[in-house]
Amino acid sequence: MSGFDRLNSAVQHHIVNSLGWPSLRPLQELSIDPVLDGKHCLLLAPTAGGKTEAAILPILSSMVTQNWQGLSVLYICPIKALLNDLHTRLDGYCRLLGRSCGIWHGDVSASVKKRLVREPPDCLLMTPESLEVILVSNATDHRALLSGVRVAIVDEIHAFAGDDRGWHLLSVLERISRIAEHPVQRIGLSATVGNPDELLDWYVGSQPGERVVVQPPASEAGTPADVQLDYVGSLDNAAIVISRLHRGEKRLVFVDSRASTEKLAARLRELGVETFVSHSSLSADERRRAEEAFKTATGCVIVATSTLELGIDVGDLDRVIQIDAPGTVASFLQRLGRTGRRQGTARNCLFLATREASLIQAAALLSLWEDGYVEPIVAPPEPYHIFAQQLMALALQEHGIGQRDWQAWLTSMPGFSALSIESLEAVVAYMLSEGILFADGGVMWLGDKGEEAFGYRNFMDLLSVFTSPPVFMIKHGTDEIGSVQQANFYNRKEDEAFLLLLSGRCWRVVDIEWSRKVAHVVPADQKGVARWRGPGVMLPFTLCQAMKRVLVSEDVPSHWAERARIEMGNQRDAYSFLRTGHTSLVHQTGDNRTYWWTFAGMKVNTLLAFELQTVFHGHAASADNLAVEIDGVIPINELTGVLPLVVEHIQSPSFVPPIIQEAIDGLKFSACLPETILQHQLGRRTNDLGATMTVLEEPVNSVVRLDD
Repeated sequence: MSGFDRLNSAVQHHIVNSLGWPSLRPLQELSIDPVLDGKHCLLLAPTAGGKTEAAILPILSSMVTQNWQGLSVLYICPIKALLNDLHTRLDGYCRLLGRSCGIWHGDVSASVKKRLVREPPDCLLMTPESLEVILVSNATDHRALLSGVRVAIVDEIHAFAGDDRGWHLLSVLERISRIAEHPVQRIGLSATVGNPDELLDWYVGSQPGERVVVQPPASEAGTPADVQLDYVGSLDNAAIVISRLHRGEKRLVFVDSRASTEKLAARLRELGVETFVSHSSLSADERRRAEEAFKTATGCVIVATSTLELGIDVGDLDRVIQIDAPGTVASFLQRLGRTGRRQGTARNCLFLATREASLIQAAALLSLWEDGYVEPIVAPPEPYHIFAQQLMALALQEHGIGQRDWQAWLTSMPGFSALSIESLEAVVAYMLSEGILFADGGVMWLGDKGEEAFGYRNFMDLLSVFTSPPVFMIKHGTDEIGSVQQANFYNRKEDEAFLLLLSGRCWRVVDIEWSRKVAHVVPADQKGVARWRGPGVMLPFTLCQAMKRVLVSEDVPSHWAERARIEMGNQRDAYSFLRTGHTSLVHQTGDNRTYWWTFAGMKVNTLLAFELQTVFHGHAASADNLAVEIDGVIPINELTGVLPLVVEHIQSPSFVPPIIQEAIDGLKFSACLPETILQHQLGRRTNDLGATMTVLEEPVNSVVRLDD
């Protein structure tokens, strides 16, 4: 019996007649049996591989066959735009079977949310933060609403698993599992990942039941992709190339910074290219208008950050163009998968490198891709700050939580179960001593300090686990254009014209409402400035090592354009001192500095710089992704002489890795943690001790380079 034959007859009828599908896709056919059997599943396929239908069709079949009533399916996505995009499609599938689908997130009106509570849909689309809101809200009877939940589907699960939003998601699902009257089946949807079994185990956590990864054979995943690498030397040159290539085709251009996205979009418009823009600092309406217009236009370009990397539908694309390179193979695969959806077309991506380092990074990324490598998804270790957040949220949810009752609610979540009860109790005791929590009769509530820190806007700041800098909303008349960081408005002279670049257009600020954090603008003819501050790019160890292999290799892949070949030849000459299996200590004559080229990534090099600065007293050291720079000339015998001391220190039980201030600033709820736990957690997160030891075990090659 095929999987299709097991579906409810009404579902079979609508697949054939209402949807007009001649057959199911491989993933959809393979998913039916495990989903119908109630197994926890991870469904893997490239973008547009039919993952949503692979999950929802058998779930709808069970819903109809078993006559599920009330809210029974939670469909969780990482971003609101993806929820909006999926809602129409999922609501259509539900309606075919006489069922309903709702959507709940921050942009949904209060009246709609009240109706959803009053008349619960069968399926509800939401973010983890919205689900947390339902749990803690006094306006919603969360037990009545969520007690009938039977299935949790998480789309783009890889987007959660690699950061703290994943721990937050799992924590909320664990709390719902205690409320639900039935076992909650967990289904995750993802593009290709390097460690699917581990990802599924992470997602299912403490829940009983069989687990299965479902993935079609590689031969059925699609035709070979057309990927090219070119070197253009600047963002302006990239705009010129884009304006001249593939005219008449729809092109999605990925840029990995909001400022460069704005600059490229503005330049393309100057060159007469119909251009749209999408990134996280544009208002939802502005992004929606751009994405809808792009769907219906032809011969146009949409310039976007990773906001369009996920499965948001922007219509049939002809081309994907990548400016410089993303930081992971997985991200590249997501972007590549936006093309090749029409029959007879192939997936394609053109890399345009604007800098020498970006060319090397892109070439390394493509070499890893050709080798079949995809990064494993690894959750950040020791989520003590998420435990603190969950403790406060649980106190709100339960209107006070017993000083021992929290263990039953929280400690089964994998991220917390890996932590000792003693350390968790130390966090609780610290929060009580600091007034973040207070206890009365053995019951804990939010204390004055907790309400002061996280009670803003009805505790909305408590319900999100990521931080963001203060922003100003930019408005043109009544239209909301987007937001820029508040720092843009500092140190500006009163009589100085203030020009912004936002949504690919130039604006002049005419009024600033400091109390409301709103700036009013009008269109401007002059060139504006786009500025967003963010953390530096930390490339992974594997990618940095691949960059070194590209530089020491003599291979010239066929997908390199002539300009890329020429520039890569120049870079190989510049890095001719590199040797396979060695790190390189380089002195430039006339330069009072030493460069230790490790190609190990920022985490490793930051730790090495800290250690060398300690052992070489009076010699400052700094790091980037590829090298450690030491102030002064350090002979190779001095370096190799101290490296055993560095190894001994790193391996000692008392070793405390260095912590950068950015890591503390970016760790929300860090104020809830005792200093020793905070230091230990950040040390684990900001360092890669395994990769560091790999580097320290390599012999060092010493080079003296002559000044040009």
